[in-house]
Amino acid sequence: MAFKLGVIGIDHGHIFGMLANMQAQGCTCDAYWTDGPAVTEAKFNSMFSGVAKVTDRRQILDDPTVEMILISAVPADRAAFAIEAMEAGKDVMVDKPGCTTLAQLDAIKEVQAKTGRIWSVNFSERFEVPAVTKADELVSGGAIGRVVQTIGIGPHKQNLKTRPGWFFERERYGGILCDIGSHQIDQFLHFTGSEAAEVAHAHVENSTMPDQPSFQDFGEMVLRSKEGHGYVRVDWFTPNGLPTWGDGRLFIQGTEGQIELRKYTDIGREHVTNSLYLVNGEENVLIPCDDAGLPYFPSLVADVLDRTETATSQRHTFVTMELAIRAQMLAEAG
Repeated sequence: MAFKLGVIGIDHGHIFGMLANMQAQGCTCDAYWTDGPAVTEAKFNSMFSGVAKVTDRRQILDDPTVEMILISAVPADRAAFAIEAMEAGKDVMVDKPGCTTLAQLDAIKEVQAKTGRIWSVNFSERFEVPAVTKADELVSGGAIGRVVQTIGIGPHKQNLKTRPGWFFERERYGGILCDIGSHQIDQFLHFTGSEAAEVAHAHVENSTMPDQPSFQDFGEMVLRSKEGHGYVRVDWFTPNGLPTWGDGRLFIQGTEGQIELRKYTDIGREHVTNSLYLVNGEENVLIPCDDAGLPYFPSLVADVLDRTETATSQRHTFVTMELAIRAQMLAEAG
């Protein structure tokens, strides 16, 4: 048995995967609201023709049949909308980054504790990638021993012609480490089994767009915990020759083997996705992973219905966003 959704904010294209994957679990949705024009709106209306636009988001928040709100608004606005939704008695799935400042995160924590609602950030580079599902299965099964390091790279195409103004405004998008770097922090914490970590190094810069001084096209960070180490590189340098938006990869180093994920393409051969390379004491293999599934979405449905934390723990989500924001702050402090 699933439930009814509402959508508040469609400014980022991640809303397509968020809503489509929840609908695949049997959830329904008949209304969305967005704050002004969104570059995604024509595609959203085409993909979800049965979801009608409302002029007042209170129509969604005050609907007693809506159980969960999906939020993909401008990053700086997501915290306020999530708080509003939780105070209205709704669970929340929000696009990453779930918030952009520590003050926002503190406010979310306070309201989540008070209301008992779910605040889940959809880290799509883990939750919407079947290859990561397979890697999780292999790591959990001991295929590479204890994980000691992850390396996550998240290159992106700029696609400047389709970008709205907020994309270039630091205070609106949150900074490159807070935004796309949060994906990589999530994976580091998950695969090393870390409940806490520190940012040992962080750096951001703008090397290609002097006419947009608050834009950041490169970021890196080093993470360290009692359980392992992590390196992250994110950028907006992906060339147009690549047949997709970015060659996102994850390297998982264990004490007895290693895994590499080529999530979205594989340079130099036919365009394929979800390729996993495994090397350990017995194997040296390429594993196609398109059919590995996306357990986050059925688990989140179960969590809403059963009041559990099987998709991901609330603590993990809070820690991920705190580290992303602190990394951004450290980088900008020089």
